[in-house]
Amino acid sequence: MGKCQSIDVSRREPMGENSLQEPMVGNKKRNRHLESMARVGSRVFMPESRASPTKSNTNTTLKEHKASTYDHVHELVNDGININDNGSGKVGLMNLGNTCFMNSSLQCLSNTEPMTDYFLGYDYRSEINADNIFGTKGALVRCYAELTKHLWLGKSKSYCPEEFKSSIGRFAPQFEGYEQQDAQELLAYLLDGIHEDLNRVLIKPYIEDKDCDGSNDEGDAIIAWSNYLSRNKSIIVDLFQGQLRNTMTCRNNKLIQADGTHGCGHKNVKFDPFMYLSLPISDTSNTLDDCLSLFCEEETLKGDNQWYCTKCKTHVDATKKIDLWMLPPILIIHLKRFKFGVTGHRSKIERPICYPLSDWNLSTRKKSEGGVFPLYDLYAISHHRGTVSGGHYTAHAKNRFDREWYDFNDSQCRKVDKEKEKLGFGSSAYCLFYNRVERNHNAAQERTTTIRRQSISRPELWPHLQRDAVKQWASTRVDLDYTVD
Repeated sequence: MGKCQSIDVSRREPMGENSLQEPMVGNKKRNRHLESMARVGSRVFMPESRASPTKSNTNTTLKEHKASTYDHVHELVNDGININDNGSGKVGLMNLGNTCFMNSSLQCLSNTEPMTDYFLGYDYRSEINADNIFGTKGALVRCYAELTKHLWLGKSKSYCPEEFKSSIGRFAPQFEGYEQQDAQELLAYLLDGIHEDLNRVLIKPYIEDKDCDGSNDEGDAIIAWSNYLSRNKSIIVDLFQGQLRNTMTCRNNKLIQADGTHGCGHKNVKFDPFMYLSLPISDTSNTLDDCLSLFCEEETLKGDNQWYCTKCKTHVDATKKIDLWMLPPILIIHLKRFKFGVTGHRSKIERPICYPLSDWNLSTRKKSEGGVFPLYDLYAISHHRGTVSGGHYTAHAKNRFDREWYDFNDSQCRKVDKEKEKLGFGSSAYCLFYNRVERNHNAAQERTTTIRRQSISRPELWPHLQRDAVKQWASTRVDLDYTVD
């Protein structure tokens, strides 16, 4: 485990969002007051040209619009961070006592550019949903925003995340003490908690799941996405949310089809959202694509796991198939290295896996015809080394400014050579963070990630409608009643 810093939390100053007094570290108390950057909202002004009927010149006016992306936030943050300071994301996090799992996850999220842009340069407070019973009334996002500010705008080489740790513990008792925890479980809770705190849907309507038969997958997937957005709308949805196709097929062994297969022919298809992909590792897994193939492999359900077929009116054998349908701008991969045996004993899978550092092409994996071309670059890794009972978490992340890789080992941060670190292969990689890259037409060599704001009233921004050729929609049947949100 990482070495714990000696911390005295007996004296505490009132904490405001823009002023955080660090607890006593040793005998020295340091004032951690940091000013926030200037923040922008969801409204932007865009030039509109109109020709004067009496003059030949053109008058240019600015008109207010609802932003469709977060590009204006990204530009503000990039211009506002002083890359000559000690901060700029190259800041370690002190170990408070077995909190390396938390530090590793936080460093990976900190290097998720659009998420950091949001908490540094966007007026996130205007989107806090204080009435959401599933949230923390904004307490969690305020603590996370404060931590983000210290990692990118501060001048210290390390930061004590004690206030953030206390906030997590108040709302999630499993993280309250100082026992070693799972980095992926912390990550899942944190993303879900931030989503609920910032969910722009104030009143969630009741929506009944629709049973689909696979005859109109493209249209059914869009309707499912529309239903999801009617209840969930936040920066977390914009960044991390993708969509899976889950297909159940009747394999009733008492019935035989014309092609010789068992079953009545009934099929049930659902389109489910996902925030990350948890991929299994087998004895034959060598690459990340092998793990993905195993995740998408057809599974037979029988015995106690039989499926209820609404056509046969009974529980029957069935096949279950999961496919990637729509992929998000930020793709998180969780490798399932920890498993429980039949006796409840937890063990770790140490098999080394090869994973791509850049240009991970998932075009053959994504089954929908729509969406942006799924090409991904790796930007952060959460590592676990050691055993289940005595392991240690660290992280690697690629800095947004110098594009160099850095190793984060609790309070220590150092630049590393990816070749010497053997990034791209090993048994320690636990969570992998990929960003989708899109070519910037104004800069041929620049690879960017465009984040489109997801909203019921802006279907043109939905991932399903990002198609290169409109004619591809000819076979899609969908009828949606859009409402302004």
